[in-house]
Amino acid sequence: MKILVSVDFSEATEKFMKTVEDVALALSARLWLLHVAEPEPDFVGFKIGPKYIRDFRSEMFHSEHRQLQAFAERLRKAGLETTALLVQGATVECILKEASKLDVDMIVLGSHGRGAIHRLMAGCVSEAVLRKSECPVFVVPTHGHHTSPAVV
Repeated sequence: MKILVSVDFSEATEKFMKTVEDVALALSARLWLLHVAEPEPDFVGFKIGPKYIRDFRSEMFHSEHRQLQAFAERLRKAGLETTALLVQGATVECILKEASKLDVDMIVLGSHGRGAIHRLMAGCVSEAVLRKSECPVFVVPTHGHHTSPAVV
């Protein structure tokens, strides 16, 4: 089974990754860990700005790359074939594009369980992926006291 796992490096990522590891081992899955980094400012129509902003974005990108590689290495040590992917762009579109390109059997996402106001203002990645995905989506709740994943 081929699985695309979207990782956001929130405070719940460690809990999320444990569930991913357990599920992937049970399914003998091949994993692609995907982190969608913030696009470059000129991508969304902003001027590039001062050098310190470019330096900050560059350091953040490198930090995200190191974190992603560390999670991939952890999964490899657990016996899972894992590839780390770091792309820039709009989150939902990048997840769906990579899932299609890799022809995965399932997408795994975390759900933060934020309220209706947050979803209205910022949207919800898991909900948008669920609506638009052509393959099954496995949503892992990362909020509250939930310890088992929700199959949607």
